[in-house]
Amino acid sequence: MKTFYPKDLAPVDFHALLQGSIAPRPIAFVSTVDLQGNVNLSPFSFFNLFSTNPPILIFSPSRRVRDNTTKHTLENVKEVPEVVIHVVGFNLVEQMSLASTEYDKGVNEFVKAGLTSVPSVSVKPPRVKESPIAFECKVNEVKPLGEVGGSGNLVICEVLVAHVSETVLDEFGKIDPYKLDAVARLGGNWYSRASGDSLFQIPKPLRTKGIGVDQMPEHVRNSTILTGNNLGRLGNVEQLPSEEEILDFSTSEVIQEMKIRFQYDLDSWLDHLHLLAKEALEEGELEKAWLILMQKQ
Repeated sequence: MKTFYPKDLAPVDFHALLQGSIAPRPIAFVSTVDLQGNVNLSPFSFFNLFSTNPPILIFSPSRRVRDNTTKHTLENVKEVPEVVIHVVGFNLVEQMSLASTEYDKGVNEFVKAGLTSVPSVSVKPPRVKESPIAFECKVNEVKPLGEVGGSGNLVICEVLVAHVSETVLDEFGKIDPYKLDAVARLGGNWYSRASGDSLFQIPKPLRTKGIGVDQMPEHVRNSTILTGNNLGRLGNVEQLPSEEEILDFSTSEVIQEMKIRFQYDLDSWLDHLHLLAKEALEEGELEKAWLILMQKQ
């Protein structure tokens, strides 16, 4: 067995050791606003339930390990001490990951991740309509744990209102873990699903900024075939394929056959493009999926 002392490792290395060890961790998908009303939405896996009476949830937007900067969520709760904490089901995991991108202050992650914002009942930050469970909270205290990179900031939240979708309830009105299908974080890019033994990875946006769902072509953004997870993965690219790449891919056999088959049927053409792109995404071929979606009839 190897023995490690925090002082002997670089903070980033001990950070990885802790995250890989303390797992799986539930995810708080947190919406906040600043004094100007700018909305922020971001996930945090340093999160859990700490009291039921009063109902207290705590999450920690830590200082970034690499440069000791603070996150917009932390800045917002100091200005407006209210949050909405959402539970992330598997159906939201890709869009949640896209929202973790470090967009500039003032950029609305609801829009970037293609999620629907709905007004809250008791607090200023809006709720994520697609989340199966949301807790509107007041922030009782923000407790800093240090002033260096990696230092946590405990945001102590008291639940004022809980919203629970009937779709995750069983016949007795209790939350069904299989219907909730909650996801949790492990180390690196790894996640797990509470409803089974599956482990899976999602490329984490760090220094890159995905284009977001709002920058996609309309037929992609409003697709009836691509899921929210599909859109979340598609939105996690820095740029769309070039015209040269799109033109080169248009000579492929499958695209040429489709152009002939659907030359007088635009709706069927788009549906089949989306089905092909969905297959590519399921095989982990993000670039190919975009090349397919960018084809013209």
